[in-house]
Amino acid sequence: MLPFPVELKPGLPIAGQVIHAVKKAVLTGRLTPGDRFVSVRQMSQELRINPNTAHRIVAALVQDGVLVATPAVGTVVAEPPPGSRQDKAELLGPELEQLVVNARQLGLRLPDVQAALLSHWRRLGGEKETLS
Repeated sequence: MLPFPVELKPGLPIAGQVIHAVKKAVLTGRLTPGDRFVSVRQMSQELRINPNTAHRIVAALVQDGVLVATPAVGTVVAEPPPGSRQDKAELLGPELEQLVVNARQLGLRLPDVQAALLSHWRRLGGEKETLS
């Protein structure tokens, strides 16, 4: 059984959905640093996806720093990267730009987007912060 929940939705890239599910599992503490990650074979069998797709997923998670692959140990969940809050926030640049583009295409205003962001933040275990 996979250590993270994923519900594959038709019409969306499988790899993106699984990568998102793994990152969410790490964020919410379902996967913690040092946990062994599933093998490519196990992932491909349980999700009924091509082994090459499963390999691309693991490679992307390693490249993103979510997983670490080491010989003789295997693939494990990585420690959070060091760096300032500003450095880490800058890593979200492309995703935030996409969010802004999508929100503006939908005709949403900034307060609507802030409220939605805060709701998701809290749902995923973020601090009880308010937007200023």
